[in-house]
Amino acid sequence: MENMPLVSALVLNYKNPQYTVNCVQNLLRQTIADRMEILVVDNHSSDDSIGVLRNRLGGKRNVRIIETPSNLGFGAGNNRGVRYARGKYLLIINPDTEPEPKALEQLVHMMEEDATIGIIAPKLEFSDKSTRDSFRRFPSVTDFIIKRTPLRHLLHERLNRYLRRSMQPTETCDVEWVVGACMLVRRSLYESLSGFDERYFLFLEDTDLCRRCWDAGFRVVFSPQTIAADRKQRLSGDGFLPILLKKTGRIHVVSAMKYFWKWRGKSLPDTSRIRLPE
Repeated sequence: MENMPLVSALVLNYKNPQYTVNCVQNLLRQTIADRMEILVVDNHSSDDSIGVLRNRLGGKRNVRIIETPSNLGFGAGNNRGVRYARGKYLLIINPDTEPEPKALEQLVHMMEEDATIGIIAPKLEFSDKSTRDSFRRFPSVTDFIIKRTPLRHLLHERLNRYLRRSMQPTETCDVEWVVGACMLVRRSLYESLSGFDERYFLFLEDTDLCRRCWDAGFRVVFSPQTIAADRKQRLSGDGFLPILLKKTGRIHVVSAMKYFWKWRGKSLPDTSRIRLPE
C-alpha cells in the first residue's frame, strides 16, 4: 500500500479462525476497504488457527497476519497489533462482529466532521435483530454485584439504569462507555493514552479506555444509525454460578477488582458534558 491507510482494523484471534476469516472478508467488502489495512493478530492460539489464517488470508491485499509470543489477553493483544498500524483511525473489532458495508465509512465520516470525538461505536444487533446492551454507565461495585447475582431480580430498576436499557436512541449521542466489540478510535488519542491498560487480561479494558478518553477531553459516542451484526456468545455469564465455575467468569471478577482499585477515590468524568441519549 503506497499511501497511508485511513483506517487500521485490528482483528484479535484466539482459537476462532473461521470467525476471524469471516470478519476479514466482511471488512474487505466495506465501502472504504481500499483505504484500510487489516491487521490480524493471532493471540498464540493452541489450535490450527495460524495455518487456517495463512491459508485463507495470506497474500490478500492490505491484510497482515501477526503472531504473539504468548496469549497476551485482549488489551495487550490489540496493543501489540497497534505497533504495526499506520492508519489515522483504529478499528478494534471482535472476530464475531460484522459491520454493514457502509458502517465504517459512516463512522469515519462522523470522526472527520467532529474533532471532539475520541471513540465512536455502532449499534450491535444479534441475528434475531435484538440489540446488544453495548453502551452503559460507568459501573460501581454495587452495579457489578447486582448484575451477576440474584439481586438483579430484586433490583432490576437499578440494573436497567446501569445498562441504559430504557434508552433507545435513534440519533448519534454521547455515552459514558461502549463495549470493545466494535469501536473506532483516533490513533493519536489511543497512543497518547498508551492504548488499553494491560493490567486487564480480559474484560473492563474497554470501560477503562473510555473513561480515560473522557478524562483526556474527548467524547465517547454511540451511533445507532450504524449497524454491526454481533454473533457473540457471552463469555462471563450473568449469574453467580458462571462466575464461580467458568474460568472467564473468574477472570472477569479479577479484572473488576483491578478496575475498582485503579479508580478508587477518583471522581467520574464530568457527566454534565455528556449528552446522554434521550
